[in-house]
Formats: sequence, C-alpha cells, structure tokens
Amino acid sequence: MANRILIVDDAAFMRMMIRDILTKNGYEVVGEAQDGSQAIEKYKELNPDLITMDITMPEMDGITALKEIRKLDTNAKVIMCSAMGQQAMVIDAIQAGAKDFIVKPFQADRVIEAIKKTLG
Repeated sequence: MANRILIVDDAAFMRMMIRDILTKNGYEVVGEAQDGSQAIEKYKELNPDLITMDITMPEMDGITALKEIRKLDTNAKVIMCSAMGQQAMVIDAIQAGAKDFIVKPFQADRVIEAIKKTLG
C-alpha cells in the first residue's frame, strides 16, 4: 500500500510541485492544506503517514502547526520545507520534532530521499 502524505504549503504552485514529485514516485497524496490551522484539521481527519510542511505561512506558521500536531500524535512524521536562508527556523523545526527538511526550489531526488529516510 502506498504511503499516505499530506502536503502543507500556502503556495498552490509549491503544493502542485510536491504532489507531482510524490505521485510520480508512487506515494499517495491524501490531502493538501494552505496554512497551519488547516494542517492540524486535515491531520486529525486523514491521519497521514507523513506531512510535508512549509515553515512560513499566513494564519499559523509551520513550526506552530508542527508543535500542535506533535501534541496530538508524538509519532507524527513531519518534513519541513524552507526557502534558502531560513536556517534558524529549520533548527527550531528540528527541535520541535521535525524529522527532516527540504529546501525550495524542490529537487525531486532530495524530496524522495527525505521521505524514504523518514518513513524508514
């Protein structure tokens, strides 16, 4: 059975890029969210195997959403997505429980490597 993944990013274009990479590599995208609060609701509803989460989003940022999701499920697997130059935020995200991070613009092989490593 394909691993079920939730994509969280405020940019529709970025969600489409990740969806494309994932589906081409045999993963099932079970949902998408455009901010942290939507991500929490979708996580409760869909119970995905993994989440790709943008760090900077309106309403609720990715690190806050990550912390909330980890309160709901300490085993939640989250990979953070960041733009270049967000190293401090990436460190915060890892400390908050993120399993890995990928940098925009996405490179398909790096995205798949991070997902395979996280899902074990």
